[in-house]
Amino acid sequence: MTSSDLQEQLNLKAISLLHEDADKILKLIEVQMENLATRYCPLYEEVLDTQMYGFSKEVDFAVRAGLLPESTGKQLISKLERNLALLYEAMNQQAE
Repeated sequence: MTSSDLQEQLNLKAISLLHEDADKILKLIEVQMENLATRYCPLYEEVLDTQMYGFSKEVDFAVRAGLLPESTGKQLISKLERNLALLYEAMNQQAE
């Protein structure tokens, strides 16, 4: 195995792990959206914010380590932020 093959495998593994973590956060968002009509939980909001912060740090590390292109990292974070914004918007409408 050449060093470029190893680098490619590491890049693919980093992207795969980040997608798995992003999917976990998306599932948290989806669960809260499904339960929006029944309750509002500030703790759940705090957990999501903490998860997003941790994920952004993971992406930052992968980009700085050269395992992930910066544009890919921005896309991953942007997708989650859009979903989170939709959740917060729905929660605000529910509270009104």
